[in-house]
Amino acid sequence: MRIALAQTEPLWEAKHENFERAERFLQEARERQAEFVLFPEMSMTGFSMHPEKIGEPVEDPETLRYFAKKAAEYGLYIGMGYVEYREPKSYNRYAIISPQGEILTDYRKIHPFTFGTESVHYAGGDTLSFCKVGDWTVSPFICYDLRFPEIFQLASPQAELIVVPANWPEDRVGHFKTLLKARAIENQCYIAGINRVGHARTLSYSGDSMIVDPLGNELAHGRREEELLVADLDLDMVRKYRETFPAKVDRKPELYRKLADGLHI
Repeated sequence: MRIALAQTEPLWEAKHENFERAERFLQEARERQAEFVLFPEMSMTGFSMHPEKIGEPVEDPETLRYFAKKAAEYGLYIGMGYVEYREPKSYNRYAIISPQGEILTDYRKIHPFTFGTESVHYAGGDTLSFCKVGDWTVSPFICYDLRFPEIFQLASPQAELIVVPANWPEDRVGHFKTLLKARAIENQCYIAGINRVGHARTLSYSGDSMIVDPLGNELAHGRREEELLVADLDLDMVRKYRETFPAKVDRKPELYRKLADGLHI
């Protein structure tokens, strides 16, 4: 499967302008024969703490409606992030849409970023999400979720590709790059980390989007600019590697639960 990461510089809280800017990435993805194009976290607004301004209703959110139309128009699977508005707290979400315009999965970020006040405005989700993209099983997480390996271990027995859209600032981008590789190696799957570039309020973003294979090899690495990163993924490689080096058979989830209970975690 050929995937494409749209490393963008979204205009701040300007959804409709960003819709127009996103179209060139969809056009390029089709020209480069990608099947699945992925945008960063809060794709069309930036990482805003104003859900009352950028949020969308649960029923028929505009961003999903727009990208469902574009997925059908371009014949692409599309992954994109948006905000579901709720009271008292909203949700940071990431949806994957089929080339027929069907919503395949719509994940709620499990770990709001307390350090960045996200947890003041956004609640955490409580479920994992999976969908089929062609023959692949795909699971999305969002940005700060990357720091919590437990949920990746839970997802990876099913998922052959885990996608991590982000707004990961330059100050800590070394962690982003290291953790993407670690999660790929630990879970014996492909990892796609989709970051943004540019500046937003007090933060700078260096891009560094990455596609990593199950061995930890970089297949694509973004520069400090808007660009579309493209790589070919090999499903047989994931399955054969898991068969020939079945590291997960040595996991001890029952023991881990017992240890956690004993430590009152």
